[in-house]
This record gives sequence, C-alpha cells and structure tokens, in this order.
Amino acid sequence: MSNSLINTIRESLWNQFGASVDMLENAILLCPAEHWNTDKKFWYNAFHALFFLDYYLTTDPKTFAPPEPFTESEFEDKLPDRVYDKDELLTYLAFCRKKCQDLIDGLTEESATENWINMSQTMVYPTIEILIYNMRHVQHHTAQLNLLLRQEINDAPDWVYRAGETNH
Repeated sequence: MSNSLINTIRESLWNQFGASVDMLENAILLCPAEHWNTDKKFWYNAFHALFFLDYYLTTDPKTFAPPEPFTESEFEDKLPDRVYDKDELLTYLAFCRKKCQDLIDGLTEESATENWINMSQTMVYPTIEILIYNMRHVQHHTAQLNLLLRQEINDAPDWVYRAGETNH
C-alpha cells in the first residue's frame, strides 16, 4: 500500500471517528445537571459509550483496565457503584480521544490488518474493522443521548462533519 493511501485512510478515519467523539462530548456538555441522574440515566449511557470506546481502542484487550475512578462494572453487566459526574466523564472522553487519535495516527498496513480479539474470543476483527465498529458504537449511543436531550430539553447538539468542525 502506498504511503499516500495509508495517510488518506488515517486522515479520513480520524476525521470521522474524531467527529463521533466530538458529538458525544457535545451531548455530555449540553445535558443540564437536573437531567444527569434521572431514571433515564443520561450519565450511565454516556459512561457506557466511553467505557467501550476505551476498551475497543485497547490493542490487547486482555490488558484493558479503565482509568480511575472507573471500574470494570460494564463487563459484569451492572451499574457502577456510584454516579459519575460530568467532569469525570469529560476527562475520560479526553483520555479516549487521545488514545483513539494515537492509535489511528500509528496505523500501518500491518497493524491495520492485525486481529483484535476480545477476551471471550467472540469478536475477531482486523484493527481497521474494530475501529469502524467502535465508531458506530459511539455514534449509536450519541444518538440515544441526543434523543434524550431532545425529549427532555427540546434541544440537541449540531452535527459535526469532521473532527474539530461543526456544521457549515
């Protein structure tokens, strides 16, 4: 594969994946305090998206551990022991954004085709595919958060076309 093609793949992948992360951030930022911890659990849906964003960005999932104060409660299919606040989730989002950009920036033809295998070995995807899967997962949960915002406050963030950009 030519350098030009791998550079275009990296740039395009970051533009779109980064836009998905930006949209998740915008939804978290827009959520008013009074809607953060209701029975609709906005905070938890945002946490879930971030937890799996982080996990799917871990090149060797056997070594995955979320940063403190987060736990592996998602693997146990239960709510965390406490409600995470907006600042904690925004810090986690920044951590994940950097991890994502670093992984994409470092992609080579070889690393893009290496298999990513989850702990139960039910998901065996080339790195490039787990990145696309991950981006879809982030966007799916961001859409849910935007729906909650629309239902609760009749507002939702604008579409982000590329990482760092808003609508034109």
